Amino acid sequence: MFSGSIPALATPFRDGVLDEAAFRRFVDWQIDSGSSGLVPCGTTGEASTMDNEEHHRVIGLCVEQAAGRVPVIAGCGSNDTRTALWHMEVAKELGADAALMVAPYYNRPSQAGLLAHFSFLAESCDLPIVLYNVPGRTVTDLLPATVAELVRRYPDRIVGLKDASGDLQRVTQHRRRAGEGFCQLSGDDPLALAGYALGQVGCISVTANVAPALCADFHAAAQAGDFARARVLHDQLFPLHKALFADASPAPTKYALARLHDWFACDTRLPIAPCSEEGRQAVDAALAALGLA
Repeated sequence: MFSGSIPALATPFRDGVLDEAAFRRFVDWQIDSGSSGLVPCGTTGEASTMDNEEHHRVIGLCVEQAAGRVPVIAGCGSNDTRTALWHMEVAKELGADAALMVAPYYNRPSQAGLLAHFSFLAESCDLPIVLYNVPGRTVTDLLPATVAELVRRYPDRIVGLKDASGDLQRVTQHRRRAGEGFCQLSGDDPLALAGYALGQVGCISVTANVAPALCADFHAAAQAGDFARARVLHDQLFPLHKALFADASPAPTKYALARLHDWFACDTRLPIAPCSEEGRQAVDAALAALGLA
């Protein structure tokens, strides 16, 4: 259903306001560069600093500009189950292909609470769900047994998982428990190469924001089983993977995009501060090494 290089899109702001023209250009550039899907309103998109009107507007813009050329997996997660459902219902109305649903953050629900949360969403809206586990941000950890039970209950609703746990053994656990057809996507660019060997089929990526063509080439090689070529590209991209987290994300990503495009401002929203000097130097070196800037 979903595979390859799928950027978790940064959201361009200018003077504190959503820059709709820049976002449309950004979507076109991503698709023209070979990205195989788009994720608006994820972590990299600073969804946590958007009000609901902005959140829904970004999803709508992405769907409209993509115009069916690639699937759109809309970030719809919330630590309030009712709000998460609302985002899903709006995303469905706007034409999104699926919802990316992060495990509820701050509340620290139990596995029973996670099971109830995602079950309620699957039963209340028929938009396909890609689960998103990122315990480093949410504190809550969506365990493989819970993922497998959700897939067992709702095989037509719970269609995939973005795993940013950093635990590669889970790829095997998910595959053995949820089945070979369950769509597993990496949430960590540096681990995507190893993830392919274990059964993942793509990555919801930060780096693809900045180097979409190179990321698309890497994923195409890995999907084709050309791991020698994929490793060469992985090694080329690795300094950029690291540089984009040299400061609080997405500040380095937005700095890099502003270096590449005069139409993309590097503005972030508090509490994310502008990229530090150390972060800028790391990004500059990585872009230069790739011949991008």
